[in-house]
Amino acid sequence: MMWSVTTLDWHGDRSWTGLLDAAPESDGIDLAAVRRYRLQRVRGEMAARGIAAVVLSDAVNIRYATGARNMQVFTSRNAPSRYLVLTADRSILHEFTGCEHLADGLDTVDEVRLAVTASFVAAGGDIEAREREWAAHTAATIRALVAEPNPVVGVERFNAGAAIALAATGLRVVDAQEPVEMARAIKSDGEIACIRASLRMVEHAVGELRDAIRPGITENELWSVLHRAVIAGNGDYCETRLLNSGPRTNPWFQETAARTIQPNELVALDTDVVGCHGYYADFSRTFHVGPDEPSAAQRELYRLAHEQVAHNVAVIEPGLGFREYAQRAWDIPERFHAHRYYLSAHGCGMSGEYPYLYHRADFDAAGYDGVIEPGMTLCVESFIGAADGKEGVKLEQQVLVTETGTELLSRFPFEQALLDG
Repeated sequence: MMWSVTTLDWHGDRSWTGLLDAAPESDGIDLAAVRRYRLQRVRGEMAARGIAAVVLSDAVNIRYATGARNMQVFTSRNAPSRYLVLTADRSILHEFTGCEHLADGLDTVDEVRLAVTASFVAAGGDIEAREREWAAHTAATIRALVAEPNPVVGVERFNAGAAIALAATGLRVVDAQEPVEMARAIKSDGEIACIRASLRMVEHAVGELRDAIRPGITENELWSVLHRAVIAGNGDYCETRLLNSGPRTNPWFQETAARTIQPNELVALDTDVVGCHGYYADFSRTFHVGPDEPSAAQRELYRLAHEQVAHNVAVIEPGLGFREYAQRAWDIPERFHAHRYYLSAHGCGMSGEYPYLYHRADFDAAGYDGVIEPGMTLCVESFIGAADGKEGVKLEQQVLVTETGTELLSRFPFEQALLDG
């Protein structure tokens, strides 16, 4: 793949408005077909593993399988309070009290029932009895749908008592993560259209954030610009709060705070936005505050991060094994190795997902076997900051794996002033 990017002259043109197509690219997407494809993917992966039913409580996975959305953060934390029982031919959404109407019109949901909430905050000291009640209801539902006497049932993200109680009913309980993650890994053309729409919206939100950067604004104030634009663009939420400035850019993973941004510092951002149609827009950029030109040290960090991302995007191709990718990936210089990003690349769909692609030095300890396939969407990561350095640079691109190579999905420009010199 020939990898080229648009860059901006920070001082010559602070505003990037007009450089990207403002259209949300949502027109013409057959969302019903997207939902049906995803549901078929889950059922296919279940069948391949001999799993007769799954009980999904992760709100993102429920949305993937059905398109039904409701209080995603709340219900993922308070589980089981909303869950999906899915078999080869039946989809029953157990919805939070008062929310049964939210799945109206979804042909991927055959029936909506009230959930039995089996969390401690809902049941208090009666939690064990409530967990047994939940398990009995769930087991009865599955047995009514599946002819096998002791079917294999995949579950995920329940409190331990609920999972133990379900196993005690005689069902053969296994983990549902593998079939769902493998289903999500390969995107349809409709899903790619949704991802493009989400990226275009979030890129415009990041453009508003970029234009708001100035000395004297706090990190929290700047981060709120992104939130406002994401919500106004019909996005869902930011999954992390990874925006930082100056000395807080190194090491990475320092969350947005009340710190006041100073002149001539770097500001680093990882979007991590669940945007349009529930699809993740995940790219990273680092900006220079000004008013002066970036320093030589800042430019070096930026150029190295840009080089790492460009090299690793060029490495990706269909059929490449995960270990072989690690061996071909950019060799991180020793002085930046201690603060390296924990991954070289990762899957991306409705959130961060399978696969994780590790650095060469980390593969033996953390890596696993697998193959890069057409239809995967991957985010290629870089963080460059020395262990004794004052600042760091975070860059990331989102790409689609095609039959012949990759296609760049994220279009937000890089900073020419930081690449020059």
